[in-house]
Amino acid sequence: MKYYIIDAFTDRLFAGNPAAVCLLQEPLADEVMASIAREMNLSETAFVLWENDAWRLRWFTPTVEVPLCGHGTLATARALREAGIVTDDEVYFRSLSGDLAARYQEDWIELDFPSLPPTPAPVPAGVLDALKLDSAPRWTGVNAHRYWLLDLGSAAAVRVLAPDRAATMAIDLPGIVVTGAGDAPYDFTSRFFAPADGIFEDPVTGSAHAALAPYWSSVLGKTDFVAYQASSRGGILKVRLAGDRVLIAGETVVVATGDLRIP
Repeated sequence: MKYYIIDAFTDRLFAGNPAAVCLLQEPLADEVMASIAREMNLSETAFVLWENDAWRLRWFTPTVEVPLCGHGTLATARALREAGIVTDDEVYFRSLSGDLAARYQEDWIELDFPSLPPTPAPVPAGVLDALKLDSAPRWTGVNAHRYWLLDLGSAAAVRVLAPDRAATMAIDLPGIVVTGAGDAPYDFTSRFFAPADGIFEDPVTGSAHAALAPYWSSVLGKTDFVAYQASSRGGILKVRLAGDRVLIAGETVVVATGDLRIP
């Protein structure tokens, strides 16, 4: 089985968010895909299969299947183009989060995701202490995927955040998004933690921007953004809120390719 390792949301090696992409020729059992994801040991491994006239796309962390993965979708679109399988300007996927589209735009790939706006809510007990915040967030809320969004006010506050790793990983939440107004040329900055999925900090998170775009649209009164995710690897995203959809664009770099031997 052919696989790729691709850095997403970056134009250079060893930056952005790495994902493994497995090009399936036939369905695999869930436990086999979970084992492959553990073997790859990246934040997500994507599995894509042409079945019943559609590309079926699933994503696994080393510990759990997830319903939506932006960088894994971006990497899958690049792998299908790299392998010469998809030559059209668009490719469509069926996923646990519904139908998704990826559009090829020169060196960029644009994803079409559902908008998942957060609504105001107090954060669960233990979150603020685990994040070791110096002051209360400007705003907090949660979306339909249980991603909790905390606006810390500034990019500087996001960058210097130093959570307690053990305390953060003990929180049973699939997503904690910390964000703040960006420094030029970025409209906003963010970081993303996914303790329930076994991920302390995700390098660059496309799915988080399905919540960030509607939030920052309400704050800034605009719909087009350039965003930066301030992990140690870093990543740049172009984001557009289009009604009930969020368009998320990024660049990709192929790091490795090979053959996976499945009994």
